[in-house]
Amino acid sequence: MNTQVNTILFDLDGTLIDTNELIISSFLHVLGNYYPDCYKREDVIPFLGPTLRETFESINPEKVEEMIVAYREFNIGNHDLLVKEFPGVFETVKTLKESGYKIGIVTTKMLKTVKMGLSLTKLDQFFDVVVALDHVQKPKPDPEPILKALELLQSKPEEAIMVGDNSHDILGGKNAGTKTAGVAWSVKGKEFLQGFQPDYMLDNMADLLDILKVESR
Repeated sequence: MNTQVNTILFDLDGTLIDTNELIISSFLHVLGNYYPDCYKREDVIPFLGPTLRETFESINPEKVEEMIVAYREFNIGNHDLLVKEFPGVFETVKTLKESGYKIGIVTTKMLKTVKMGLSLTKLDQFFDVVVALDHVQKPKPDPEPILKALELLQSKPEEAIMVGDNSHDILGGKNAGTKTAGVAWSVKGKEFLQGFQPDYMLDNMADLLDILKVESR
C-alpha cells in the first residue's frame, strides 16, 4: 500500500515550522488596536488556518484591507524572533529528499513570508515546489493548490500524502484524492484533527519515515 507513495506535500505553519506564537501575537496586536480588550489568546486560536481575508472579513468587512496590512507589518517585523522549526522536521525532510521523494509545500501564506520561514529554518534547500496563496484562486480546503503542486511535481494524487496541522489540510487532501496525515502537535489539538479522519496521525515528524518504511540516515 505504501510503496506507491513517492510525493509528500506539507503545510508550512504549525506543521513544519512553529509560527503559532508569531500568528497569535500578530492577531492580538491587530485586534487589540481595533477592539481593545476584546480578544484573548484562546479567542484567536480558531483564526489559525483560514486565510487572513477570511478571518478579517468575518470580523469587520469594511476594514479587511487595512487589517491585513497591519497584520503583515507586525508579522514580518517579528518573524525571526518568534519562528522555529518543530522537533524532527529538519532531519525527516532531509531524509525524504535524500531518499528520492518528491516534496513540496502547499500553504495559505503569501510566498514572501513562506520564503522567510524556510530560509530561517534552512528548510529552503529541500523543497521541489512551493504553492502559496498568491499562486491560486482558491485556498485549501479547495483541492486547487494541492492539485497544482502535484502537477508541478508530475505526481498523481494516489501517489501523495498531504501532511498538515489543520482541518483545511486534511479536507484539502481528501478533496484532491491524496492520502492525509495530521500532526499531533497542532495548536488545535490532536483530537480536533482526528475528527477529520486523516489516514495517519504523526506524533513526531519522523513517524512519516516509519509509514513510508524509509531508512533514517
